[in-house]
Amino acid sequence: MEVRKLKTVIAGCGKIFPMHAVPVSRDPHAVLTAVCDVKPERAGAAAERFGCRAYTDFEVMLEQEKPDVVHICTPHYLHAPLACLAMEHGCHVLTEKPMAIALADARRMLDTAAATGRTLGVIFQNRYNAGSQLIRRCLDNGDLGEVRAARVLLTWDRSPEYYSQSDWKGTWDKEGGGVIIDQAIHTLDLMRWFIGRPVTGVQASLANRTHPDIPVEDTAEGRVEFEGGACGAFYVMNHYCTDEPVRLELACTRGKAVMEGPKARVELNNGLTCLADNDPAQMFEYGDVKQYWGTSHVKQIGNFYQSLLGLAPMYVTAENAFLTQEMICALYEHGRRHFVREVR
Repeated sequence: MEVRKLKTVIAGCGKIFPMHAVPVSRDPHAVLTAVCDVKPERAGAAAERFGCRAYTDFEVMLEQEKPDVVHICTPHYLHAPLACLAMEHGCHVLTEKPMAIALADARRMLDTAAATGRTLGVIFQNRYNAGSQLIRRCLDNGDLGEVRAARVLLTWDRSPEYYSQSDWKGTWDKEGGGVIIDQAIHTLDLMRWFIGRPVTGVQASLANRTHPDIPVEDTAEGRVEFEGGACGAFYVMNHYCTDEPVRLELACTRGKAVMEGPKARVELNNGLTCLADNDPAQMFEYGDVKQYWGTSHVKQIGNFYQSLLGLAPMYVTAENAFLTQEMICALYEHGRRHFVREVR
């Protein structure tokens, strides 16, 4: 039986581009027909690598290619307008995190998907990591009971060059913030996803301690409160000397779970211990990309195409991703009231 292939285009040919282009080029249900970037040389190089057409105008690409699916790998502030435009052109959309910078824009994305009947997906690939899946199973089957509290620790390193070499990183209007929305959002998403109950309140302290050339935070700590009494505490920063594995801990009524990077250890009160780590046999080669991005883009992208064709349910829905966007925006709303600059 012939496998149906969906015509796919990708907007944005920067650093995250291979995490989408390589899986799409190998997916049995997709065919990459075009890429788009405002920098002609970058679009051209990407098109040559993957044997497709190059564009510098997004709307022209939509009108000429008439794709079924659009992947959005652009700076954060462009996610919402490009996603809505693509859905209004009849395309399904899979966008990188975050959905948007402003919560109103994220809501507009959901409204546009509903009005057009198109499917919207948001990348949170770390939900597919082996450690995440083990903890999710132990919560779903009741082994861990309910989450009482969680804590998140992220200590990474972002040099001055990381920001100076970009025309949008480290800005409020284009990135939407710093360490929270860029580096920590994945782990904060996992925390919210594991607890699985509505957020009822947030507190956040934001500071810029070591990056004088950017206006956003490089340090944040705070607390997220959930319906039923559970809470999550976090400390995240990107001025350490190296990128240490992210740590997430859950204290539950029947045990505890500890995740470091893709690994997890679940210790139950009955004495049983379960371990998980990514299987080397399932490693996927994306090319020259950062290792902390993980290896699970291919799993989420594959599920997205399967869901479009009715072969599997959508694992990370836009509605669920919106709940994380809502939490992130609330943290910034609270934290920016008393933003501290302590750069010496």
